[in-house]
Amino acid sequence: MEEKFKQVRTNIIKIAMYGPESTGKTTLSKQLAAHYNDEWIPEFARDFLQEKWDKNKEICTEEDLIPIAIGQVKLENESVLKAKKFLFCDTNLLVTKVFSDIYYNRCEANLEQAAKEHKYDLIFLTNIDVPWEADDLRDSPDDREITFGTFKKAIIANGNPYIKLKGDVASRFEKAVRIIDELVLAKQMGFTSEDFVTIYNKNISIATIQKQIQFFIDGIAKVNLVRSAVKNDGISIFTEEEINNYIELFDENKQNLDIQKFVPASGAASRMFKFLSEFINEFDIENDTINSYINHNKCAELSVFLVGLKSFPFYQDLKLKTIEIYPNYFEKERDERNYLLIKTLLSKEHFDFASKPKGILPFHQKEDAIVSPIEEHIKESIFYEIPNKKSKIHFTVSPEHQVAFEEITNKHQNVEVTFSFQHETTDTLAVNTDNTPFRNDNGELVFRPGGHGALIENLNQLVSDVIFIKNIDNVSQNHIVDIVKYKKLLGGILFKLQQQIFAFLNELESDIVSAEKINEIKDFAQKQLHVIVPNDFEMYKKSFQIHYLFNELNRPIRVCGMVKNEGEPGGGPFWIKDESGKISLQIIETSQIDLTNEKQVQIVNEATHFNPVDLVCGVKNYKGEKFDLTQFVDENTGFIVSKNKNGKPYKAYELPGLWNGAMANWLTLFVEVPLVTFNPVKTVNDLLKPAHQPENNG
Repeated sequence: MEEKFKQVRTNIIKIAMYGPESTGKTTLSKQLAAHYNDEWIPEFARDFLQEKWDKNKEICTEEDLIPIAIGQVKLENESVLKAKKFLFCDTNLLVTKVFSDIYYNRCEANLEQAAKEHKYDLIFLTNIDVPWEADDLRDSPDDREITFGTFKKAIIANGNPYIKLKGDVASRFEKAVRIIDELVLAKQMGFTSEDFVTIYNKNISIATIQKQIQFFIDGIAKVNLVRSAVKNDGISIFTEEEINNYIELFDENKQNLDIQKFVPASGAASRMFKFLSEFINEFDIENDTINSYINHNKCAELSVFLVGLKSFPFYQDLKLKTIEIYPNYFEKERDERNYLLIKTLLSKEHFDFASKPKGILPFHQKEDAIVSPIEEHIKESIFYEIPNKKSKIHFTVSPEHQVAFEEITNKHQNVEVTFSFQHETTDTLAVNTDNTPFRNDNGELVFRPGGHGALIENLNQLVSDVIFIKNIDNVSQNHIVDIVKYKKLLGGILFKLQQQIFAFLNELESDIVSAEKINEIKDFAQKQLHVIVPNDFEMYKKSFQIHYLFNELNRPIRVCGMVKNEGEPGGGPFWIKDESGKISLQIIETSQIDLTNEKQVQIVNEATHFNPVDLVCGVKNYKGEKFDLTQFVDENTGFIVSKNKNGKPYKAYELPGLWNGAMANWLTLFVEVPLVTFNPVKTVNDLLKPAHQPENNG
């Protein structure tokens, strides 16, 4: 590149405005320079061409482009030396290059090369949504969309990091300031401009990235278990009479409520078929037997699968398809027939079950119909069906699976089904073992989905009064009466709690609340909601007591159905103490516990109950306003996990679990429910359990 086109090397942060004529580049440059009290440079071409017009009424020619480019570079290089921290450029050589292409269908080689090599910390692509203003030099008011498209293609091809700015003058300026402030922080953290734009385009704040990196550096402290939650000490037990009263309360009041079911259903069924996938990858059909494989690999799961093969709801379809693919199927030995069946089940060209979401898989056989978990959830929703009103169900899905879900849900017109995807903004940054950003082979940052806890963002978008939550695989074709019964119980408990809490909050907000009433509210919070009130509460001033109780009660509420733990993997309910010394009821995963601490292990071993099988949530306050659920997350309860990509180890951060840290600061009530309400399908063999078999239908 010719010397006259070279940029002066500098540590100054250079921001360039880029876009067609009359898109606000000059205005924004001036605004930003004034805001940051630093330098800006005008568009050299404007003064150059205006002078030419004023003297001879001559317009721009191709020969003018090189002196314009040289003049622009000279202005930029001179201003860099004056700048303190920022330099805002009204334009850059890429603008000149694009205009050359538009008007003359070519660009001089030196100019094109310089435009390609010039670097800026950030470029703002200015949109055409501001009014076009005429002057002596502007001549294309009718081709703005085409011209803008040309500019956008050019900057993408150029590879410079850019962000599109749109909106009115004021909103553009405010947005630009926020972006620049974030850029400065990103650079202080060692990120490149390209990194910054990648993070920005995912709608993740640099402060969030900073916090995640700090988690990697500091580690995430293990929870401090005080004791396990057990019957009558954190887990509520109700008599049959009380259960019936709550059910009646729910049925009486449900018509006044907007009720919705929330079903996390994004995950693929890969774990469900893991042992079968390993078998297909490892088994030597020519030289081994299945029995030998089972013994050698201690794969009892495969043995159970084969014994129960004919009892799976997909067996008949699987067998017919396999015979179709392999016409000599019946001529083969049993081992090879079983091998071919499993191969067909997993083959991407045929059933491909391991790659599909659990929600659409055949779980149950009912008479002549095969039923998916989606349909079981729809059937289950009838318990809160209101006359002349459709039941509402919301599924979180992966974008690529929505069509498959809709093929099933569209058959059920008696229910209102909505979908959402896990937000990209909840993705988390992967890091190397030394806590520096992990990059792929192209040098790009690597992000991973934030895990189950990311769904708090999806839940936060729902505006129903009452939201039931249940995992996609926790369905049954049996015991529907009992399942409905205990859902209604949880709903009735929530309704009664809300009634009382809302009444108390209104009283606390009033000007007149007696000491007796304060004491009544305190007792309710302690006995009914397990709120641990400070021992010296009585010594507080009345105003502080009111403030304390109001803050404790004005929260989202969850009533969780808990079953006895009969060996299922996962966490459970515990009393924990946080760093401030506050004790609360929480759902804790095993990974959050220090298993090297004997006392903590003893508490775990004393646990009697499992993770919630059903949740019912109240997400509105006493004024009927929706809570911002993200404000009640304990961000210090996430998980750091070790991963590997192409032989390279890295660490990833998973957000606090949906009903773990994501709901840590909710009002919580644990209620014991029977085991018949808990029928998860973690592996395909779970479909052989009585809850999923037709002979036990009831």
